Formats: sequence, C-alpha cells, structure tokens
Amino acid sequence: MVRMFLNGGGMKGGELHHLIAGAPFLGPATTLPIYRLHAVGDDHPALEHAGDGGAAIEGELYDIDLKTLRESLLPAEPPDLELGVVGLADGTDALGMRLRADCADLPELTDITAHRSWRAYKAAKTP
Repeated sequence: MVRMFLNGGGMKGGELHHLIAGAPFLGPATTLPIYRLHAVGDDHPALEHAGDGGAAIEGELYDIDLKTLRESLLPAEPPDLELGVVGLADGTDALGMRLRADCADLPELTDITAHRSWRAYKAAKTP
C-alpha cells in the first residue's frame, strides 16, 4: 500500500474516483506551500513544483495498493501528468500526479493557484 495525494478526478465525487477501488480514505490533505496549480484545458488539474513561488494546495489522501495504482489509476491519467512525490503540510510525503516538466509551457495551462484546489476552481466557474 502507498499513500496517494489526489487533487482532481480521483477525489470523492470525481469522475475517476471509482478507479481507486474502495481504497481507504485517510482524510483531507494539504501540500507544502511549494506548488502551483493549473487547469489543463479546463479538463483536469496539474500540480507543478514551484518552490518559493508556490502555495498550499488542498486534496485528499488515500492508501492505495500498488496493483490498483498500476492497473487502474495510472492508465487513466492524462499524458501531461506523471507520478511523483508530493510534500505535504504535515511534513510527510505521498505519491501524487504532477505536471511533467516538458509540459510546463503548454498553451492550455491556466494558473488557478489562487483557488487552492480543483474543487474551489470548479465551484467558482459554476453559475
């Protein structure tokens, strides 16, 4: 089992949540304030390491078995994201999907860091 930080469609109520096959929910989680959050074509979020120019981003933490990660969740992730380590505000680390470095200049990226979460961004867009 691995701890996985989810901040997009894999969260409760998200279109990919069913892919984590009932993985235990460990609770809400927040990253260290070293990330930027982007909307990729308004389709999905992308977490990008930004160092001093970042913010704390909200998500959810799950305990996911490696088979579910390998066979279910990872194949559904967009090609602009990759599996990496995400630093959490409580001082621990977890796996999480991050923007690939070679995708940092994609024209469809919109910085949504000010919203601090994909859910807040989506809620702000709903009339």
